[in-house]
Amino acid sequence: MTTSGISRRGALRMFGIGALSVAGAGALGACAPSGASTSSNGGDTKSKDFDFTSWSLNEEAAKPSIEKIIKAWEKAEGSKIRAVSYPYNEYLSQLTLKLGGGETTGAVHLDIAWLAAVAQMGKLAELDTVAMKGGYTNVALNSGMYDGKQYGLPWNTGSIGVIANSKLLEKAGIKKHPTTIEEFEGALRELKGLGNGIVPYAAATKVAQLKDIFPWMQTFGCMLMDGDKVTIGDDASVDAVTWYKKLHDEKLIAADVDRFDARALFGQGKAAFYDDAIIGKGVTSAQSKDKTLADAMQPMKRPVLKAGDTPQALLWGGVIAIVKGKGQDAATQFALHTTSDRATTTEYFASRALPPSTTVGLSDPKVAQDTFTTEWTEKITDTATGSPFWQFAQNAQIEEAVAKQVQAVLVGKSKPKDAMKKAGEEVAALIKR
Repeated sequence: MTTSGISRRGALRMFGIGALSVAGAGALGACAPSGASTSSNGGDTKSKDFDFTSWSLNEEAAKPSIEKIIKAWEKAEGSKIRAVSYPYNEYLSQLTLKLGGGETTGAVHLDIAWLAAVAQMGKLAELDTVAMKGGYTNVALNSGMYDGKQYGLPWNTGSIGVIANSKLLEKAGIKKHPTTIEEFEGALRELKGLGNGIVPYAAATKVAQLKDIFPWMQTFGCMLMDGDKVTIGDDASVDAVTWYKKLHDEKLIAADVDRFDARALFGQGKAAFYDDAIIGKGVTSAQSKDKTLADAMQPMKRPVLKAGDTPQALLWGGVIAIVKGKGQDAATQFALHTTSDRATTTEYFASRALPPSTTVGLSDPKVAQDTFTTEWTEKITDTATGSPFWQFAQNAQIEEAVAKQVQAVLVGKSKPKDAMKKAGEEVAALIKR
């Protein structure tokens, strides 16, 4: 990624941090004073005590597993870790406010989509040398990089891809997963023929989730961005949306569907395909009355336009970044241990079903015997990439601008060519802000 999309002040504007608060906290990019054990905020980098900030500590299902990791580290290292948490929906704004005010130290858990904006605040330590010790997969390493530098150690690396219901496919006489767009369309029509209210593909059609169109645009050959140029509006993006509209008109996908609706339809046995993160299996099967559904859920490579093309998927996961200052060295070692120690990552996987980010972790028998996780990693995560729009402060607005234009096409208010032209212009304008 490049730094062209957002300045440090741009990042602060995104999170509602005004210039006065920046002045009060000190310049974000201030140089460290002389002395090996101090940093820009005056904290002792050699201190064994530090903070660990994570939204997962605010979640009932995740908290016990993370607290166990923390307690084991404290006992082994004779240190004290202060656990800090905010709800996921408030997390980024709260974290950046605290970072801007110099109130956050140690290790911080980041969604990979947030890494670029946080890194541009100038508060994070570079972890290139440390990352080389972790044995992380290449895809995982890339998820923690911004502007060619490693700012995050990958904790859990997955992707958002397509999940198939093998029971419905078998019922429709579909013996193997479709691999091309043409085969996919054929499969959807066979599934529609089953009747009984089946939605062949529970694709996103609500604005809130229509960013799912991006991998399909890439499938048709749209790069989304080429260098600094937005390519939405090109022939490939128009072809992708035209195809999506065709699926909608033929009732191969349904109106007003978001991720929650798709999970519900799939869980009821009313959808054969839908898009989700790797955690979708656990979430969807747990909500379903069909206790055999989990066994029928299969990861599927996104169909390609023509044989030989690379299947598209959006990278998904979390990294642990390190704040310059107090406890920096100990926090770095904690992050390395948490994300790469085989026993730790395997136990975390067993409790949360989140795949490790290391080759050793993925090959551990307890992980490898989970067929769904193994196949997902090989079929989907292996070719997943991050969004080129993550580097911009206006990412959420960009996704919404495109989504609204796609929805306008689906409901017949706009033609694909006109809608994509307008979407491209709106995205370009947002990036220039």
